[in-house]
Amino acid sequence: MAVEPLSQQDIEQRLQELPGWTTDGVRISRTYRFDGHFQAAAMVIHIAQIQEELDHHSDVTLGYNTVSVSVNTHSVGGKVTGLDVGLARRIEAAAAGHGAR
Repeated sequence: MAVEPLSQQDIEQRLQELPGWTTDGVRISRTYRFDGHFQAAAMVIHIAQIQEELDHHSDVTLGYNTVSVSVNTHSVGGKVTGLDVGLARRIEAAAAGHGAR
């Protein structure tokens, strides 16, 4: 089954289930905040594990107490697909266990 880009309406509808996630029409993204650097770094490792399991990868930026995630699907010309939303859901599910807010 081929991966298809989502319409802007579909993206916005799916993001309603993902608090804090936003779109610029080309990517979906979110920044998480943590109590300290170690928690943020641990979250980056957890995100890497999820990405390997899904074989779908995002851009991740580690700050002192922040982790920013941004993703789209390169194979469809850098547009948002269901793969991106699925990755965001998995990341969101893991975030609470790391104390993300």
